[in-house]
Amino acid sequence: MLSIDTTAPPIDLEREPGRPATLRVPPADDPARWASEARSGILAALVEHGAVLVRGLGLRDVEDVGAVLRQLAVEPVTEKEAFAPRQTHSPGVHSSSAWPPNQPMCMHHELSYTLGFPGLLLFACLSEPTEGGATGLADAAAVLDALPPGLAERFEREGWLLTRSYNGEIGATVPEAFGTDDRDAVERYCRDHAIDWSWQPDGTLRTSQRRNAVVRHPADGRRCWFNQIAFLNRWTLAPEVAEYLIDEYGPEGLPFNTWYGDGEPIEEDVVRTLNAVYEQHTVRMPWQAGDLLLVDNIRTAHSREAYEGPREVVVAMASPNRPGTSSPVSPAEEAGLR
Repeated sequence: MLSIDTTAPPIDLEREPGRPATLRVPPADDPARWASEARSGILAALVEHGAVLVRGLGLRDVEDVGAVLRQLAVEPVTEKEAFAPRQTHSPGVHSSSAWPPNQPMCMHHELSYTLGFPGLLLFACLSEPTEGGATGLADAAAVLDALPPGLAERFEREGWLLTRSYNGEIGATVPEAFGTDDRDAVERYCRDHAIDWSWQPDGTLRTSQRRNAVVRHPADGRRCWFNQIAFLNRWTLAPEVAEYLIDEYGPEGLPFNTWYGDGEPIEEDVVRTLNAVYEQHTVRMPWQAGDLLLVDNIRTAHSREAYEGPREVVVAMASPNRPGTSSPVSPAEEAGLR
């Protein structure tokens, strides 16, 4: 995870209601040099605030983004188990996930269903949309505290289950998700990453994996609601999209769906509750070309509004989680905390 210099001098951030902490800087001819000089202060601010917008830097292209990532001295994350295809520009630097622009992406933590999820996200806006497309941010600790106690306790006790069906048409394909279509290699990856799998008679792959819904942040032990329970659940899909997918692939063949950790279906009203609590704790950031947004992926969930126009936001993922670094909250610990 991130290595932070806690003695770094504070940087001058703007704080406005409904907006993330913002650092305004003059345009940089060399964004990489700026990142090298600002590294300690900006990462210390990230630990404090969970997300920091850098406005005015003037990032121009994916090369600028890759250079900034390298100067922050963090380990890039090679994406595996992607739920939607995306283009890789350089180590750790990717296009946004392919997701219809007229449909929002609700709150989630990037790759929270994997064992090697990134601790740090960098979003860079190379082209702003003509309308919509803002990124939303929500404090995961505040979201957890605001959830109905019984619901949070069940997910803390059982975790959550993600099921996926790689049908080759909707969502990422097997090669896009695993980097290979070799069955032995796919099975080996699943075995090494606590994923159950089965090959269907038509040759498609189905998987399931149980993950923790709540983890402690490695920096301060803060309890965080950390998952993609709502985002990847069937009830978050637009009704017409869900109806089409169920008609086409059947209720067990959806490209992705989430369940209680014991395998029971998650009710529609529960998904609505999760999304409503996220909304109550969301701050929004309309993009401007050249913006850089740093996000602590454990502390802060993110979303994307529907949009129109040529929005290009690339994402860099870094600081891979090591199993055991971000520990789950056990029922015994939870009983002592409340």
